[in-house]
Amino acid sequence: MHALYRLTVLAVGGAFALAAALTATAAPQVGDPAPDFTLPASDGETYSLADFRGREAVVVAWFPRAFTSGCTIECKSLAENGHLLRPFAATYFMASVDPLVDNMRFAEETGADFPLLSDEDKSVAAAYGVLHERGFAKRWTFYIDADGIIVAIDKDVRPATSAEDMAATLEELGIPLRDSVAARD
Repeated sequence: MHALYRLTVLAVGGAFALAAALTATAAPQVGDPAPDFTLPASDGETYSLADFRGREAVVVAWFPRAFTSGCTIECKSLAENGHLLRPFAATYFMASVDPLVDNMRFAEETGADFPLLSDEDKSVAAAYGVLHERGFAKRWTFYIDADGIIVAIDKDVRPATSAEDMAATLEELGIPLRDSVAARD
């Protein structure tokens, strides 16, 4: 009986150690290349970070869980104030580890007119260092330039003013407006 107890303790301890190792992945920092991803989205498309390289900036706003209060407020902020973001030469996403079907329903319920990415196996969240030890994503927003480099990370996202804050950050980073990019081409 004593040996069985010790094996159980070792197995449970090993499981916790593995979970801690998976969630303890060091978050990339400003100046680092952004971890690449290919993820399905609420609009039925699949998006890869590499598809935007050399073309435009990308913003990935990680959120903990669909249908929760703060996440609903954040998603509605972006949906209702997209006019502040669309002028920039940047594509923006919200992303979570929720199942795709949940993100599709969440996008519909909140009126999201932008894609919600679904990282069901949590590998991308781990690569970005946002995977919480309890299995959901931390509410962090990554700003990635057209070269695929992380140029800003917001770890203090305010759901109610998410769109306004994102637009201000894009402006501070000098992300060009779409019209000025089109005029240069």
